[in-house]
Amino acid sequence: MKLQRFFAAFNARNREFLRDRTALSWNILLPVMIVMGFAFAFTSDHQELFKVGVIGEAQGKQEFLAIRHIQFIPVTDTTSSISKVERHQLDMLLDLTQQRYWINQTSANGYILEQLLRGSGGGLSRQMVSGQEIRYVDWLIPGVLGMNLMFSSLFGVGYVIVRYRKNGVLKRLKATPLTPFEFLSAQVASRLWLIVMVASLVYLSTDLFVGFQMHGSYLTLLLVLTLGALSMISLGLIIAARIANEEVANGLLNMLSWPMMLLSGVWFSLEGSPAIVQQLALLLPLTHFTEAARAVMIDGAGCWDIRWHLLTLAGMAALFMGIGARTFRWE
Repeated sequence: MKLQRFFAAFNARNREFLRDRTALSWNILLPVMIVMGFAFAFTSDHQELFKVGVIGEAQGKQEFLAIRHIQFIPVTDTTSSISKVERHQLDMLLDLTQQRYWINQTSANGYILEQLLRGSGGGLSRQMVSGQEIRYVDWLIPGVLGMNLMFSSLFGVGYVIVRYRKNGVLKRLKATPLTPFEFLSAQVASRLWLIVMVASLVYLSTDLFVGFQMHGSYLTLLLVLTLGALSMISLGLIIAARIANEEVANGLLNMLSWPMMLLSGVWFSLEGSPAIVQQLALLLPLTHFTEAARAVMIDGAGCWDIRWHLLTLAGMAALFMGIGARTFRWE
């Protein structure tokens, strides 16, 4: 790999993007509007499905446990379940052995469940969640940022390279000394720094209005952002490696992005979902980014605490990059 050729391709891609003021403005303004819109829309914590963790055998409160449209999830660890109530992964925790329950006071679902529980008869004591209560918007924001990261990564590289191939740009580059690895590396590096810059601007600008909770290190969050973007950019390279039709590429990229958006815990917790769904979610890079970012922002986790997610994202990036470079063709 010759750095002179790498930087020539890197600078060319940067100039192409930065000179397109419409695309640049849209890449900055659209994520801000999405984050702000979803932040305020989901502040009410409206969800269609109630999730209640239950400790102990269902020997009491049969009337409450028989209510439809409430998902009762057996749990055994009280401490971790209380943490899930704080983070809106559970709407209520019901301890039938000690005749007590926990709710998050900022949760609309928790309030409704408490009224239903009281309507079915008294006898249970109310417990406050430990620590600072987490707003639903604080739980939601890492997922929304991850969703924007996913679309920018997949379409920002995959779709552009397919367009190059269709327009004959790659055919002309083939006649130059530029190697496929140098070209792909330049495309990845160019998109990576642009995504990191835009995501940082989006986070800082929306934080001024919403006021996210941030208990961890900004450098750790930046590392999560970088590895997450790198893994998803590399995933887009697999689609762009050989396809020359923009419509086909658009369909395949959507086929990758929609399962990630639905199964990666962006909009709702997968707590209580079938085990196979939770296992499939672990195969998606957006899942690891979202969980790692939430751990840093909400729990104050450090690099060692989220090492599994970091190593997985790094491994995925290396694997996808290798597959993309191996299967790449100029024409």
